[in-house]
Amino acid sequence: MLASFAEGTKTAIGGALLASMNTASEYGFGAVIAALPGFLVVASALLAIPDPLVNEAVTVTALAGITGSASGGMSIALAAMSETFIANAHAAGIPMEVLHRIAAMASGGMDTLPHNGAVITLLAVTGLTHRQAYKDIFAITLIKTLAVFFVIALFYLTGWV
Repeated sequence: MLASFAEGTKTAIGGALLASMNTASEYGFGAVIAALPGFLVVASALLAIPDPLVNEAVTVTALAGITGSASGGMSIALAAMSETFIANAHAAGIPMEVLHRIAAMASGGMDTLPHNGAVITLLAVTGLTHRQAYKDIFAITLIKTLAVFFVIALFYLTGWV
């Protein structure tokens, strides 16, 4: 019984370390991207989108795609542009709860990319290859991305999310 507990613990710790290291490496990669001069060019181009919610959704999704990490992309986008997002939302009368919800949902928009940490961790844990699982991963993340824009439309049509 003790041997089976030890083996289960070893597997659990290995899985936790894999997820932690993937996340940490994506954050580090994201920090390097944010420090590059080209990041400012991308960020300023994204700020040209006039609608505050669409701007935030596209910006967070794009940065998550560049970094390969939903949480990394969202943290970089919010660290670099949160003041602009907040000012634009206040000017348009958009509640902060809606702004937060859109950022959180949009951060997973580029989880479709094969270099994404969540995809790599999922495949490692399930033992599947990109070839075996990628069609399903693509479909789910595409639906999730479209849901962000559905929520934006729902907010503009009804005022609630």
